[in-house]
Amino acid sequence: MKFISDRDFRDKSAQIWRQLRDEREMVITSNGKPVAILSSVCEDNLEESLKAIRQARALTALEAMQRSSIQAGTDRMTLSEINEVIKSVRRKRAK
Repeated sequence: MKFISDRDFRDKSAQIWRQLRDEREMVITSNGKPVAILSSVCEDNLEESLKAIRQARALTALEAMQRSSIQAGTDRMTLSEINEVIKSVRRKRAK
């Protein structure tokens, strides 16, 4: 996978768009750190591509929440404990 600085992307965008057809995916970096992914699509598969990206993001978020829950020890809460936390939060919001 090809990495491109944000400066090169700005200065050589026409060349990069042409290369994207062959590369299929490129990573845009800013100060050496990845900030975006360019992915080639066509009209025929645009919706499927967007769906796949959204599913991958959702899965990543879910995995992060699960890791956070394990670290906090909340993965071992009972249903009644969870319901009590929900009630407590709702009471605070109602005030």
